Amino acid sequence: MLDTTALLDQIVPAAEAAATAYGVSVLTRTKDEAANATVRLGQRLIHRLLNHDTDTAPDSDPVRTAVVRLAEAGADPDVLALHRAELRLALRTALTETPDLAAELSALLPAPPPPPVVHAEGERSVAVGGDNSGTISTGDGAGGAPRR
Repeated sequence: MLDTTALLDQIVPAAEAAATAYGVSVLTRTKDEAANATVRLGQRLIHRLLNHDTDTAPDSDPVRTAVVRLAEAGADPDVLALHRAELRLALRTALTETPDLAAELSALLPAPPPPPVVHAEGERSVAVGGDNSGTISTGDGAGGAPRR
């Protein structure tokens, strides 16, 4: 099963980019060569989301409503944040209610980058493959907290 939160973290920025770049016309625009890759991805995702269920009237679709509201939000950061959250909630509902839709959307997303390869060699060596905000200590009597 796919991780809905991780999927949302990839879908929402792309859908938001398309909605803010094209406004309400993103709902009908299918291709624009001048658009950047994120906007084109957002267009494909929104198109797939809005056309996943032909039995649902387009005007009643919560995803469509959220996209329109986000597209019309203007520059007020509080209004943008509210409509971004509304889009995320509408997408979460759509993805959890339609697991096959989550798989289809995942297929549209670029592959995640491979995890970093790290290698430590030698006695008491340390390798960190990502961020570290804590103390890394090796040696005899290493207690973790720095001494002053």
